[in-house]
Amino acid sequence: MKPLASLLPFLPVVIAAAPAVPPHPTTVPPRPTPVAVAVDPRVVALQAKALADDTAWNIVEGITTEVGPRMDGTDAEARARAWAVPRLTALGFRDVRVEPFTLPVWQRGTESAEVVAPFPQKLRLVGLGNSGGTPAGGLTLPVSFFPSLNELARAVPGSLKGRIAYVGNAMQPTQDGSSYGTEGPARFAGPSIAAGKGAAALLIRSIGTDHGRGPHAGVTDWAEGVKPIPAAALSVADAEQLERMAKRGRPVTIHLVLDDHPIGPRPSGNVVAEVPGTDPAAGTILIGGHLDSWDQGTGAIDDAAGVAITAAAAKLVADMGPHRRTIRVVWFGDEETGGFGGVAYAKAHGGEPHALVAESDFGADRVWRVLTSLPASAQAMGDRLAAALQPLGIVRGRDHAHGGTDVEPMAALRAPVVDLNQSGLRYFDYHHTPEDTLDRIDPEQLRQNVAAWATLLAVAADAPEPLGALPAPMAAR
Repeated sequence: MKPLASLLPFLPVVIAAAPAVPPHPTTVPPRPTPVAVAVDPRVVALQAKALADDTAWNIVEGITTEVGPRMDGTDAEARARAWAVPRLTALGFRDVRVEPFTLPVWQRGTESAEVVAPFPQKLRLVGLGNSGGTPAGGLTLPVSFFPSLNELARAVPGSLKGRIAYVGNAMQPTQDGSSYGTEGPARFAGPSIAAGKGAAALLIRSIGTDHGRGPHAGVTDWAEGVKPIPAAALSVADAEQLERMAKRGRPVTIHLVLDDHPIGPRPSGNVVAEVPGTDPAAGTILIGGHLDSWDQGTGAIDDAAGVAITAAAAKLVADMGPHRRTIRVVWFGDEETGGFGGVAYAKAHGGEPHALVAESDFGADRVWRVLTSLPASAQAMGDRLAAALQPLGIVRGRDHAHGGTDVEPMAALRAPVVDLNQSGLRYFDYHHTPEDTLDRIDPEQLRQNVAAWATLLAVAADAPEPLGALPAPMAAR
């Protein structure tokens, strides 16, 4: 065989010269020209009316005062449904009803924690939904500290036997709430991971952006075959106190009591109310929020505000006169412990044509952005909606809408989705805490929400464009 070098003169050239560098642009690309879109004067008048309307405030004030906390599967949650039906009927909605379903229920009992050594003192915490319970008399064990869930996940399996694991986080306020997606897994998955490492229990720093002593509740999930262990969230202030102790280099021991356990299936239900449309074939617009709440506060921002905003907006649009599409307001019976309300709705109504689904479940601070996932045939409607929302200080986002827990089952069936994103800068200061109370709601920002939702409904309810199922790839995003 001849040396390769001797063949080079006869071989085709396969190593091309470096491509020419394109010349630097001499001008900045022009910005896109805004599309001229006419805004219906009736929508402008509707917004003005919404900005002076207190229906949403009256609903939030009523349910938080007359019912209070609405923990899933409790008598209070049943009273909330009983409260909702006559209230929605009095507002003029049609076919108001409860659509029942059952769900697994977990019950909170006595909960306490205290540092035994090196610096004895009590800690404030709350058990996570679906947590296991401690033995009678509780647990007294040393603590292993992990600054993040990632560090816990890297621990050797079995290395935490006979210990309580602690997981911190560095959650910061974000307008879009994205920090919850980053830090939330410490609550959602942390207990199951800790159990897999052999831990006897898990304490987490609350998934919140405050620095107070009100712990943040919330549900946790267990991987298949994992036996639940006691799991609780310390208030942010108590978690920071515990971290300071650990930095002093001395072993920390905690006595933990969590008398928490599942109690089996219990009844719940979705409260449904309608504004009938004139064209059944045009599809139903589904909107709403969730009626249930955690048990520490009165569930004002999570999510009495959401059910109030959507119902108030639907009433304002109903008062305008008949519309093409039916508007269906649903106050979902369960979101907090697994989204069973949304699943039940999809089982009952998934075969019906839905023109649009949307939910309000992020408090009551102002709406700042609209996102859409619409079929190509309805892009003009999206343009009209964005133009109509702009005077309310709402920008059009570039991402696709996904909905939230309550409407995700319908979105998975390819229903079009709109998200009206509220500011999350304050939300996680109070989310799932004893501070989730009526005084956290700003009436002016609440009315701006109602105006935004009324705008969405007015534009969508009479849109001439077909609002059919999304293409499968878009629906899956």
